[in-house]
Formats: sequence, structure tokens, C-alpha cells
Amino acid sequence: MSDTIKGFKRTHSCGNISSRNIGDKVIVMGWVQKRRDHGGVIFADIRDRSGIVQAVFNPGLNDESFIRADKLRSEYVVALKGEVKKRPEGNVNPDIPTGEIEIKCEELRILDKAQTPPIQIEDYLEVGEDLRLKYRYLDLRRPKMKNIMKMRHRIMKTTRDFLDDNGFWEIETPILTKSTPEGARDYLVPSRINKGHFFALPQSPQIFKQLLMVSGIEKYFQIARCFRDEDLRANRQPEFTQIDLEMSFVTKEDVFEITEGLMRRVFSEADIDIPKEIRVLSYQEAMDRFGSDKPDLRFSMELKDISDIVSESDFKIFSGTVQKGGQVKGINFKGGSNSARSVIDGFEEYVKLFNAKGLAWIALREEEIKSPITKFLSQTEIDSVIEKMDAETGDLLLFVADEKDVVASALGNLRLKIARDYDLIPEEVYEFVWIVDFPLFEYDEDRKRYVAKHHPFTAPIEEDIDKLDEKPSSVRADAYDLVLNGEELGGGSIRINNRSLQEKVFSILSMDQEEQEEKFGFLLRAFEYGTPPHGGIAFGLDRLMMITSRTDSIRDVIAFPKTQRATSPLTDAPSKVAKEQLEELGISIKL
Repeated sequence: MSDTIKGFKRTHSCGNISSRNIGDKVIVMGWVQKRRDHGGVIFADIRDRSGIVQAVFNPGLNDESFIRADKLRSEYVVALKGEVKKRPEGNVNPDIPTGEIEIKCEELRILDKAQTPPIQIEDYLEVGEDLRLKYRYLDLRRPKMKNIMKMRHRIMKTTRDFLDDNGFWEIETPILTKSTPEGARDYLVPSRINKGHFFALPQSPQIFKQLLMVSGIEKYFQIARCFRDEDLRANRQPEFTQIDLEMSFVTKEDVFEITEGLMRRVFSEADIDIPKEIRVLSYQEAMDRFGSDKPDLRFSMELKDISDIVSESDFKIFSGTVQKGGQVKGINFKGGSNSARSVIDGFEEYVKLFNAKGLAWIALREEEIKSPITKFLSQTEIDSVIEKMDAETGDLLLFVADEKDVVASALGNLRLKIARDYDLIPEEVYEFVWIVDFPLFEYDEDRKRYVAKHHPFTAPIEEDIDKLDEKPSSVRADAYDLVLNGEELGGGSIRINNRSLQEKVFSILSMDQEEQEEKFGFLLRAFEYGTPPHGGIAFGLDRLMMITSRTDSIRDVIAFPKTQRATSPLTDAPSKVAKEQLEELGISIKL
């Protein structure tokens, strides 16, 4: 590709010039990072995506170029020709790769001028995120952001190369598709040609990738754009990218094998090692031990069940809860016994956010056991609780007594809060875990019906199929999530591959035959023509990027993200449209 501009053809990128090029004539192009006038000699740092190089302008070498150099300002776009020279003694900059050399400029051309940028083009910014997003094209000039975009490219290329090496075909699926219930709201697109009808933007390629398995493709992947109209949390975006895989004639162990191989390749781009074997926990074990189906295993502080110890105690909050079918669990905050009462009260207020009624505690201090509840417990009960909690002098034991789901949520979240607040989580440690055997269904108390834990196309574990009619809540899904450091990297399942079982699952989800046909008739018909056993998994590319780029914000890893209000400060989207456009679509707006 030619980089010839106004008679100049770029020979080198700024960051790739080194002492090996001393004596070479070079032509570089880029932006002015900064300009300095040192008593008749002008220095300018020229930046492109590869890095920075220093250019030197002397009046005697080219008077016209020197005059131009005197007018340079930050972010001017320039092309310059010159000779690579070794920097004088004392002027070497060890902080940049090109710090040993400079370019003695023989000719300078200004390709475009620039206004003073509203944000600094440097990594350590103290500026609001909305301003960064409004001027995203400037924000992306910063080295940190360019490196993230480069990493994103590398991970996408690595993914494609690995999957191609393993026999997968990359196949695109439709963006304009049918609205089907998959959890979140669909983004809808009105059809001008078919007035009153709507396309939906895909929440995932789920149904189409299953149809590709029916088609005999056998191994499919796609780096897919997905859309969900949901209330946004800190690291959610209305449009996002996922690495999507599907395979025929496989078990979940086959999916694990290909996934772990891919993850090793992807994380190697960020110099992160993955263990040879990734541990596997059942959903129930994860909930029992960590209060979460996305457990962070970088620290211990496991939930311990003391229900059997306190079931007959005189502390009625404990014993009464157990007798009503609830449970009492605790966590051990090692070394926390001297926490101020205000801190413990803060913990109590925190667990109430997760519907816990309160928080009991026992502080094992050097001089005494301090607690408002020990007077209701026998010495045998206290000793048994301490033993069960693996406690010792200096520890603070924190307990919740409630329904099982509330206990898990309250203590699981308190566990994470304490670990974050007290720096108990080691840096640069990566703990992967597979979570398996999820419930196939959850019961929605508000809607008084079952809903799918993952999605309605997930197959039940074969040995649980007989329970579908009598006790759907006990049926386990042949589903799996890959979790890293408390974040879900990806999830998938073995799919249903015959019509009768799919119809039964739809029925349990309170979907009658008419609704099944209207929403999923095309899929059910496909299952009548020989469908192989199949399964797959999907990974959030943006979340992978957050981890490999070591950033806390999902907006840092997307070139043009939306805010938490699902708006774009850059383009002012979403925006109103002309009345004529609405009339053409047969739409009227009622606010």
C-alpha cells in the first residue's frame, strides 16, 4: 500500500526507528505530540500508532521547514524527511524505545492543522468519561487506548486462527431476524415494506447456530454482534460482541476441551497462563460454598452451614429459622475481630440490600469473645460453631439466618465486599472454574410459572428427563459456565435436538401449542428432519478484553461505546427522526 502524500512516501513508522537506522534517510508521518523551542533549535515529538520519535529542526538546514516548525502545535498532522542521528550525550531518553536517536529534519510538510484538543492525548487523564466519549476519536489516540484496540485485534485474529485450525467454519447469521423471547427485551426494527411488522436485532445467534447444526455444518463459529434492550449496569452495553461456537456430535467434555484450548491461546496474548486442568464445580456446590454461581476463588472465606449446631439453641432467630426450613450460615473474616461496631453495622446494612433481615456476629478477641448472641448459646454450641467456622483468636464470624437463597446472596456478596474493602484479593492471579449442573428451570413467583435458567433450548441431563412431568424444579440442565475471578467469561449447553422434548420444555414454560408454532415453528419443523446431538458456548469478547487489558471499564475496550444511559455523546444517538420517516413506516409517536 502506498503512503505517498504530497510527494512524500512514508518509509518508517515513528516507533520502529532505532539505533540500527543511524545514518539512514527516513520519511515519517504522524501527529505532533509536543513542540519545544530551545534557543533557536526546535524539537518536536512526532507520534503515530507505533510510538514517538523526536525530530530536530535547525535553521541552517532548511529555512522554510524551520519556519514551518516554529508554527507547529499539538496534534498538527505532519510529514517530514530527515536523517537518523544518535542523540548527544545526556539527551538519551530511556523511557521510550526511540530514546537513543532523533531525526535531523531536512524537509517538513504540514498536512493538517488542529485546534487545541479538549482532552490531553496522554494516558493519565483526569477528565470525565462523558467528555472522553464525546471526543472519542481523540481519546483513541492515547497510547493506552491504541494498545487496547491492538489487543482486541490480536484476540480476534487468534480466535479465528485457532478455530480454523480445529476445523470450524466462520458463518454469519442474520442481523434482521424474528422477535423471540430470550430473556431481555429485543431491539425492534420496523419494516417499511411490511407495515405493522417488525424485525428484531439478535440477542444472540442461538437459533441460527442450531439450524446450522441441522444443516450439517458440524463446526460453526462467529464473532457476532448482539443486542439487548435491558437496564444497563456498570459493565453492560446495549450492543456487544461475542465469540460464538457450536459443534455437532459432542458432549460437554468436548466443548470444554476446545474452549480451554482457545482460552489458552487467547490469554497467551496477554501473557496470562491457564492451568492444564480447570476445576469443575456443580452449581449447588458453588452456591453452598461461595453463595454465587460465579465464585471468585482467589481467596477463601467460604460459607459454612451451622444450622445443625443451632437448630435447638435458645437464640430463637437461629433455631426458629432452621425449624421453618431456612438455614444459618456464616463466613469467617480472618483477623477482623477488632472491627469497630460501626463497621459491623455497615456490614449489616449491606446484607439487608440482599433481603437479609439482619446480621449476627461473634468477635474472637484476644481478651474475650465479644458478641450480642453468645449469651443465648451454650458453651458446647459456641465451641462447635468456632470449630465449624475454622476460627481462631482474632477472627470475626458473621452469620445470616434466612431462606436459603437469601443466605447465599447476602453472605456471597458480603464475602466479596470484605475481600475488596480489605485487599484480600491477590493481584495477577487468575482462577478459572467450570460451573455445571445448573437447574433447568427457575420458578418465577411474580409470574407464577417456570422460566428457563439459561434459555429454553438447553437440554436436560439425560438421567433427569423422567422428572420433567412430576418435578421440573429438580431437573438439572446439561449447561456450563466458564468463570474467571468471579466473572462469567462464557456460557453454553448441550442443546435439545428433537421436537417432542423441545415441545415438552416449551409447555413447562407455559407456552401453548399456538405460541410455540408462532414463535418457534421454523425450529420445531427443522427438528423433524434428523438433528444431530449438538452443543456450544459463547464468550463475551468485551469482558475478555477487560481482563486481558487489565481495565475495570467495559467502555475502555470498545471503540465507540454507549454510556450507562445507552446514549452516544459522540453522535447524540439515539435521536429523533423526521416525521416523513415515521409516516413511511406507518408509525406515530405517543409520549
